[in-house]
Amino acid sequence: MGKIIKSLVILFFVAALLTGCTMAVSPIQGVITDYKAPLTATSNIGYSKVGTATATSILGFGSGDVSIKAAMQNGGITKIHHVDYHSTNVLWVYSKFTVIVYGE
Repeated sequence: MGKIIKSLVILFFVAALLTGCTMAVSPIQGVITDYKAPLTATSNIGYSKVGTATATSILGFGSGDVSIKAAMQNGGITKIHHVDYHSTNVLWVYSKFTVIVYGE
């Protein structure tokens, strides 16, 4: 009985690793990644405020509102200058995705 449970646990973890179900949005795929990149820019001049919105996922279970609107509300921004994102992935087990809005 113990061998069956051990085999099922190993099978579950191998299947979870192969699916990549917790990968955040990423142009670069890998076992461990951490980078920032641009999403968009506008013609508005300058910025003095920064707002962020974050979502996380652990073992395929995640939550969070990473909309530009949520980041604007968190930073008190009404006019967007530009938007970046920061993505972190660790062994397909942990993922974090943050939208960063700069503006006025």
